[in-house]
Amino acid sequence: MPEIITVRSVRVQTDSETYQDVVEEKERATRGKAFLGGFRHSVTKTEYHHAAVQTMPKKRPSRSTESFSRDTQTVELKQQDQQCYRTASTQMTKIGCYVSDMEDKLIAPGTYITAEEYHSKRLRAVITLQSHVRRWLAKCFTDKLRQAKEQHLAWMENEKRRKKEEKEQQIRDEYHRRMNPESKRDFDLLYNAVKKWRIDEVKRIDVTLSGAERKAAMYALLEQETQYISSIEQHRTAAGPRNQDKAIQAFLNKVAEPKRWRALDGKVTQMDTPFTIRAKELRDLYSSVTQAQFTKDERLDVLLTLKHTVKEHKCKLTQDIVDLIDREMDLLKRGVKKSNLDGLRKRISTLFLQYIKTPPFNPQVSKFLRVPQDPADLKKNMHLCRGCKVYQSCSDFGLNTNASTVGLCHRCMELDNRAHQRKDLSLYKNILRCLRDTEAECSPDAKIPYLLQEQDLRYLVDVLWGAQSALSSWKDLHDLMLVRWEKHLDWSPWNCILLTKDDAAAHLKLENIEKAYDVVFIRNVMQKHIRARKYFSQIPAMAECMMSRFSLVSKPFSKATK
Repeated sequence: MPEIITVRSVRVQTDSETYQDVVEEKERATRGKAFLGGFRHSVTKTEYHHAAVQTMPKKRPSRSTESFSRDTQTVELKQQDQQCYRTASTQMTKIGCYVSDMEDKLIAPGTYITAEEYHSKRLRAVITLQSHVRRWLAKCFTDKLRQAKEQHLAWMENEKRRKKEEKEQQIRDEYHRRMNPESKRDFDLLYNAVKKWRIDEVKRIDVTLSGAERKAAMYALLEQETQYISSIEQHRTAAGPRNQDKAIQAFLNKVAEPKRWRALDGKVTQMDTPFTIRAKELRDLYSSVTQAQFTKDERLDVLLTLKHTVKEHKCKLTQDIVDLIDREMDLLKRGVKKSNLDGLRKRISTLFLQYIKTPPFNPQVSKFLRVPQDPADLKKNMHLCRGCKVYQSCSDFGLNTNASTVGLCHRCMELDNRAHQRKDLSLYKNILRCLRDTEAECSPDAKIPYLLQEQDLRYLVDVLWGAQSALSSWKDLHDLMLVRWEKHLDWSPWNCILLTKDDAAAHLKLENIEKAYDVVFIRNVMQKHIRARKYFSQIPAMAECMMSRFSLVSKPFSKATK
């Protein structure tokens, strides 16, 4: 299109007698105009537009300086095709064209729905949907609650059954220990039972009898107590050889164990050294020598193997073993009965055990011998037992944490316990073992639980805590355990509390002790901790832990006692 279009020519009167022809031209717009609105007269219906719609916009004057920008150097092109969604056409009946109306449908308008009715209908539908959804959510929630209740009831039933079974198993184990005593703890249990029985009988005699009848009853009680003690000693004598065999086998197994260490990933690595392999061979050979179910040929093979083993070293001990082996082999070839060879076989096994315990023949055993090989070392750490008046090594004495002098050795203490005290420390030993296992999992670097002995734990449980739970006053020591008072600090006698297993599990879940317990209860616990700190303050390792404990709890303690 041309830039200027001539629309029409108009004659205009300039003066009273002068006329001039004016050509009306229209200039082509270089860009589209934006609609700026307008208005329409409500009476005459005449439309009026803004002036900017009918006139071209003013051009900006060009600058004298030439400028360059990103917009002037780039061009954005866009191509887009448009097409209607559906191409449709209609054909009407007219002259020369007939359109059939057989398939036409007559559509009648429906009922007019106002906006208020439409929104009210939508609201009712939403309420209906929400009611069904809420009912479904409530049903799911109640189902979860029901399942949780059923699981809790099943758990309570299982716990009740488990506790009952543990109690029955505990009673069976104690009955088995009483009827078939084997270890020192079993005999301590029997002596403690005899002591309790004697105390009850004395009380009964003092209440029911007097005078000569009381003396006769006390004499009969003494005779019966003597019979019980004699029966216990007979069981001890019978259990001695069995315990000795078990101790020897345990010692040989410990010597033959491979070296173990734990890696950073938690896996345990085992390694056999030439010394452990040698110890394992000697252990297996000793088991074969002490075996009594071998036939004649098998026994001869074992003796030949033993003979070749000990002949590797020449000394008086090995020569004695070889002589005894030759004697037994000669007697076996002559057909001597096995019962007549028991003494000879016992001598061979005893000398071979001595051979195994000799470090030049078995280097691995030197780490497990209690008696030092150097005679000069025997003069070190030797103490005089005030009971048997014999000098023994420090390992033969049992020391408490607050002991300052060496008293009786283990043998004298056991004899005194059987004769006078008759204490049973097996329950305290179980509590101590449970404490050490728990602390080993929580704090592998813990020291104090391994410094305590059964006597120390007995003082802590019986004297300080009264042998009962601090919360429920439960007095069965089988169900009690010592746990941390403040769980973020290491266990110590001044940071512990005696509770049942269920109470201990709930106590360890507390985040704030001051909010969970009453002030009076906290003060009582703190008082017991002060007594424990005073009793166990003589050990340097505990003293160091005590100083760090003071620096940690000085402010919270003053706050709790307000």
